[in-house]
Amino acid sequence: MRSLAPQTARLSRALTLGMLLSMPLASLALAEGGTITVTGEATVQATPDMATIMLGVTTDGETASAAMTANNTAVSAVIARLTEAGIESRDLQTSNLSLNPNWVGYDTGSMPTIAGYSAMNFLNVRVRDLEQLGSLLDASISDGANTLNGITFEVSTPRPVMDEARKMAVDDAKARAELLAMAAGMTLGAIQSISDVPGYSNATPMFRADAAASGAVPIASGQIGITASVTVTYAMVD
Repeated sequence: MRSLAPQTARLSRALTLGMLLSMPLASLALAEGGTITVTGEATVQATPDMATIMLGVTTDGETASAAMTANNTAVSAVIARLTEAGIESRDLQTSNLSLNPNWVGYDTGSMPTIAGYSAMNFLNVRVRDLEQLGSLLDASISDGANTLNGITFEVSTPRPVMDEARKMAVDDAKARAELLAMAAGMTLGAIQSISDVPGYSNATPMFRADAAASGAVPIASGQIGITASVTVTYAMVD
């Protein structure tokens, strides 16, 4: 009986060739050259138009009640001054409130005892008019705020700035991919996937001479760098 093996082999090769010819070009390129994945990054500088400050009031008292009463009085004065300056209630938020005993005697080797209490209250204050920032800090400190835990500068509408950074990040990713493809002796193909990496911002604060001259706390906003990152996978063509 005649063997069917040669005919089966020829039929298999014909089917394989037909399938390859019918595949889209992008699929052929992907099969032949593989893919390359790169991350592009870009930063756009923006001028902030608001800031968040964390003000704190710490008070001591012989009893827990005395410490908390003194703290409430001081914090109420600070809030009243901020409200008078135009800070809305939506922009005032208590971020931390604590009451702790002050233990003494550890360094002498004797039995530790309580020597009064400390009460602390911290407020997050959003300032939407940066021209007020220095004078608000100065007034708050005068009214009893004795702790400042930092200032964060922000852009009230960051989306347009972030979108611009995303566009630049995509361009950066393409430039990186083209460079690597050229170094490997290959050609960049179509985009296979793209993903947006959560961005971030950083502020570069600067001191302002006119604020210092006026007696207010000398603070200026500087600029914020808003950064976007994208990860892009390209097909590679031999």
